[in-house]
Amino acid sequence: MNPPKLLVQVILLFTLGIVNAQVITVDDNQTAQQLIENVLVKSTCANVSNFNATGDTFTAGQNSYAYFNAGTSNFPLKEGVLLSTSSSKEAIGPYQNQKGGGSPSWKGDTDLDQTLGITSINATVLEFDFVPLTTSISFNYIFASNEYQLYFPCEFSDAFAFLIKEKGSTDNYKNIAVLPGTTTPVSSKNIHPTINDVVDALGTSHPGCPAVNESYFGGYNNASSPVNYSGQIVKMNAHTDVIIGKTYHIKLVIADDKYQYYDSAIFLEAGSFSADIDLGPDRTATTNNPLCYGESFTIDTKLPATYTYEWYKDGSTTPILGETKPTLTISDAGTYKVKVILSPATCTAEDEIKIEYVPQIVLNNTTLYQCDDNGDGISVFDLTKVDNIIKNNNPKLTKMAYYKSLSDAQNETNPIQNPSTYTNSVPNEILTARVSNDFGCTNYAQLNLSISNNPISTQNPIESCDVNALQDGITQFDLNAKVTPQVINGLAQGLTVEYYLTQTDAIVQKNQLPNLFTNTVPNQQIIYARIVNGPDCYKITPETLVINTFDPPNFQDETTGLCDGSSKDLTVDSGFSSYLWSNGDTSNTTNVTSSGEYTVTVTNSDGCQKTKKYIVTPSGVGTITDVAVSDFAGSENSVSISYSGNGDYEFSLDGNFYQDSPIFNGLSAGIYLATVRDKNGCGTSVPYKVYVLDYPRFFTPNNDGFNDTWKIKNLDALPKSTITIFDRYGKFLKQLNATSNGWNGTYTGKDLPSDDYWFSITFEDGKIIKGHFSLKR
Repeated sequence: MNPPKLLVQVILLFTLGIVNAQVITVDDNQTAQQLIENVLVKSTCANVSNFNATGDTFTAGQNSYAYFNAGTSNFPLKEGVLLSTSSSKEAIGPYQNQKGGGSPSWKGDTDLDQTLGITSINATVLEFDFVPLTTSISFNYIFASNEYQLYFPCEFSDAFAFLIKEKGSTDNYKNIAVLPGTTTPVSSKNIHPTINDVVDALGTSHPGCPAVNESYFGGYNNASSPVNYSGQIVKMNAHTDVIIGKTYHIKLVIADDKYQYYDSAIFLEAGSFSADIDLGPDRTATTNNPLCYGESFTIDTKLPATYTYEWYKDGSTTPILGETKPTLTISDAGTYKVKVILSPATCTAEDEIKIEYVPQIVLNNTTLYQCDDNGDGISVFDLTKVDNIIKNNNPKLTKMAYYKSLSDAQNETNPIQNPSTYTNSVPNEILTARVSNDFGCTNYAQLNLSISNNPISTQNPIESCDVNALQDGITQFDLNAKVTPQVINGLAQGLTVEYYLTQTDAIVQKNQLPNLFTNTVPNQQIIYARIVNGPDCYKITPETLVINTFDPPNFQDETTGLCDGSSKDLTVDSGFSSYLWSNGDTSNTTNVTSSGEYTVTVTNSDGCQKTKKYIVTPSGVGTITDVAVSDFAGSENSVSISYSGNGDYEFSLDGNFYQDSPIFNGLSAGIYLATVRDKNGCGTSVPYKVYVLDYPRFFTPNNDGFNDTWKIKNLDALPKSTITIFDRYGKFLKQLNATSNGWNGTYTGKDLPSDDYWFSITFEDGKIIKGHFSLKR
């Protein structure tokens, strides 16, 4: 179809007169048929008819639908069809932030209202019929709106839809102006960046909202933009599947929602309404759906066999020989392209698809050996132990399951539910492992379950001594050091040993004992050694642990003294297998000549040892260096002996009774001989004479021969002492010296009455003691 003469003139005007324009140009004089046939479609691949356009009838001489051209501006679409909620020429930039046009009398569209659930106003509609020659159609568009400002995208959006349905059908329209892969309509509410809180010109605060589908937002406009809208989305594609030969009605509509202000527009890219061939999504690792190794795949155009087909591979300009059908079956990777000459239109459509294959899944058949507790060929197997062996240690093989038969594995029925504790149903059972990668590709391997029956050498009890202070038959075993060498003696290299409390635990490998194991049964306990060969059980054998106790009597630490200049024998009981003293002696006795710490370790017939420690301290005869006497105190008289020496001493005041303390209390007046004796038998000190003095508390001068005079016993040991006696009024009565015979209770030859009298003793060193006593007649 040749373009109308008017359209040619318009294009010439754009080319000659507006080549330097930085804004779009708009021609709103074209008919619906011109906009569809000559602008939007421009192809014989779509049989279009029954054109109609409605919109603004309230702006004299202007329409709300038009042809646009980007000229030299940076608008993403070079030319196309414009549908607006106001006069189409209002779309010409730059952006001026106008409030918008339209009229309350300009009605909305009921189909748009029903599809989007709105109440529309100022609707512009461009609609037509078409008969598709392929199984899908699509076209490109941009939505622009003055509602991309302030807080508006959080609350408002003009509405548009691309509605399609089979002509004559009573079904509802389908909207194909949606976000890719969804049924969500494209709008400023559904596509926008983060909106901050806004305070409007009236001082009202409006909350912002987070970004929604921001990747589809094309950006805000400014005073240099080619269109008069505050923001717009990126170029998007409307697409739908159709049935070849059927007649469809498509309705492109945009409108304000409720209010006529802040206009929006749809820009439809010229020539983008096309018949599509959809070979399906690429089959690649990137798209997470590559083909499996060895799999064949049929690429299907889903078009009639009456069309003409050419297939190409990997960018070649030479068609694949002999491939002229609507399908192509392939078995290797590459980028495949099809060119189709549609009839009766004789136009060409094409598409391509990229095919990748994942590498072959290489698996290993293997055998898993398990030990048998009773020889019936039935045991518990941990199938997961051979997972990595079967998978060749390939981390990309992420899904694995075991089945009793190949058919079950292929159909994914009756998988083994507990592969880590599987009990074989028959001896030497054969299972099938099904292994898949992340893309669902699958391969199979055979797993043989066999019972291990390997001989090992005779196992003797493993003995150990109880090395703890408490000889209770409980001690710690280093199993790897004490037991493992016997278990693997004579076996092949590479075997390891695990230990368990019970045979059942050893079979299922649960509750493995630590290498440093403390027995839980005193004196003797049986544990079970599992000999492991990689994932296989080589043998399970009981091991007897024997704990020997050794607690000889009189083996506590001992302290003893050694007299200066002498030697001493240290002796333990005889009858042990061996002795070792810290000084190197090897009998039950050693002779020491110096103080210090000595030990002896004895060993019994079981090889158990016990150590005794001797602390030898120096000792010798002590020397009394001084004696402190506290006397004239009646029953509280005391003596404290000061001494020197390195022995362990005891003390006496009479040479018979000895005590540990050098302090003696409660002494009566008298003469004592103090001595210090070494407890280790090293000797006794030279005696030290001690005088303890006291005075009589009363006397009775009645010439009966008892207490007739008052005197201080043993004062003659201090000959330079003097005594002065007074009555209660301080009157001097008598002075005595240390050697006098005492006072007889007279003054100037006359007897004094019964009463209390006072005295004062002055010692040679100037010390004075005062007291009183009673005279009784």
